[in-house]
Amino acid sequence: MDFLYSLIMAILHKNSSNKMEASRHAKRNWKKHGSKVSFSNTVLILSIMFLFIPLFIIVFFSFNESKGGQFTGVSLRWYEDLLFSSGRLWKSLLFSAIVAFSSAFLATVLGSLAAIGIKWYKFFGKSYIQSISFLPMVLPEVIMGVSLLIFLNGIHMNLGLGTIIIAHTTFCLPFVYLMVSSRVDEFDYSIIEASHDLGANEKQTLFKVILPAIMPGIMSGFMMSITMSIEDFVITSLVNGNVETLPIYVYNSIRHGVSPVINALSFVLILMICGIAILFRKGLKAFAAGH
Repeated sequence: MDFLYSLIMAILHKNSSNKMEASRHAKRNWKKHGSKVSFSNTVLILSIMFLFIPLFIIVFFSFNESKGGQFTGVSLRWYEDLLFSSGRLWKSLLFSAIVAFSSAFLATVLGSLAAIGIKWYKFFGKSYIQSISFLPMVLPEVIMGVSLLIFLNGIHMNLGLGTIIIAHTTFCLPFVYLMVSSRVDEFDYSIIEASHDLGANEKQTLFKVILPAIMPGIMSGFMMSITMSIEDFVITSLVNGNVETLPIYVYNSIRHGVSPVINALSFVLILMICGIAILFRKGLKAFAAGH
C-alpha cells in the first residue's frame, strides 16, 4: 500500500509539474506575442518618430533644387554654397567649436575633480556645495544668462569669446559633476587603499587608479558638454558681445526665411556627430579592455 500511495503521489506531482510548465510556456508565449502591440512599444515607436522625422525632413530638403518648401528635384547646389559661399557660416561654426571644446574641457576637469573631492574628502560646507551644485541645471536659462551678464558687467569684463566660454563652463559643470559622481559611487575604495599600501602617493593614485576607472563617466560628461555648448542660444545671446556663434547665426538667418544651406549644414553635422560618437564608443571599449 505504501508503494501504491507513493506511485499515485508521484504521478499527481508529475501532472501538476507538467501543468505548471505548460502554464509558464503559455504565459511566456503570450508575453512574446503580446509585446508586439504593447503600450510601451507603441510609446517607444512614437517617441522615436517624433525625434527622428524632423531630421529626415531636414536631410530630404537639403537635396532640394529649389529654395521653397516644395521638392522640385535632386540637387547638390546647397552643399556647393555651403562649401564655397558661406564664409560667415563657417566663421560662426569655428567660434562655436572653440567655445564648445574649451568650455567642455574646463567643465570636465573641474567637474571631475569636484566629484572626487566631494565623494572622498570631508571639509566645511560639503553638504551646502552638494546642494547648490545642481542649481544651474534647474534654473531657467534666461535667469542663468541674466545673472552671468550682471556678474560680468560688475567685474567690468568685456563681452566676447571669453565670456561665452565662462558662461558655458558654468552651466556644463553640474552635468559633468553628476555623471562622474554616478561613476565614483560605484568605485571600490579598497582599490585606493591597496594602491597606498603598495607605495603610491596621491598623485599616482589619481592618475593611475582613479581616473582610468572613472574615464567612461568623464568622457560622457565631456561629450554632453560639447553638445550642450554647441546648441545653446539663450545664454550665449546675452553674453556674446559681437561674437556670432552657430545658433546665433542660424537665428539671424531664419528671420528672412529658412535657407537650404542650413539644412545642408545640419546633415553634415549629423554625420560628424555620428562619426565622433562611434569613434568614442570604440575608443572607450578599447580603453576598458586595456584596463
